[in-house]
Amino acid sequence: MAGERTKLIVAARPQTGSRESRRLRKQGLIPGVLYGRSAPVAIVVPERELRRALTGSAGLHSILDVEIDGAGTTHASILKDYQVDAVRGGVTHVDLLEVRLDQPITATVVIHVLGTEDAPGVREGGVLAQPLREISVEALPLEVPEHFDLDVSGLAIGDSLHVSDLAIPAGVTLLDDPETVVVTVAAQTRAVEVEAVVEGETAEGEGAAAADESEAEASGDSED
Repeated sequence: MAGERTKLIVAARPQTGSRESRRLRKQGLIPGVLYGRSAPVAIVVPERELRRALTGSAGLHSILDVEIDGAGTTHASILKDYQVDAVRGGVTHVDLLEVRLDQPITATVVIHVLGTEDAPGVREGGVLAQPLREISVEALPLEVPEHFDLDVSGLAIGDSLHVSDLAIPAGVTLLDDPETVVVTVAAQTRAVEVEAVVEGETAEGEGAAAADESEAEASGDSED
């Protein structure tokens, strides 16, 4: 839910560099940087604690009360960016950003599509496509939605839903074009194309057979 806060205890990281980062990751620690209202601070956080903090109901939009080296002072922060190992899939680095809870921030929110199987267009054989899967919003840190739900159960073939069809809570400002298409249902075309190709090949085959018969007849006539 929006507004969830999670405490995250991290340690200052005196040494930096790729070799040090690899050493930390082998110990189950994730290197990162806390960007705040002062100079950036190199930090390290246990991978298990980071996963716990970012897998709550608010997900990646959780407000992290970051405490460095158990000093007692917390820094209200959000996940600014993260890097993932392309092979193993684990997080390899995080960037946290200290924020003021009374000032709006820009965030990216995922769109969840609901009711796909009930959409008349899909039940009639149409194909539902979702060209837009997330949108940008502006809101106070504690008011950023976890996600947006979009009900598509009423869509027929040829129908579309746009950004303007999303239910936006008070205090949240959309930054994307309201006319941008989120989902659409289109008729299947592949079966028709395949059928046309088959019919074309059949027609060509019939034409070739007719030509062969004509040549055979002509040959027979000349022999007579």
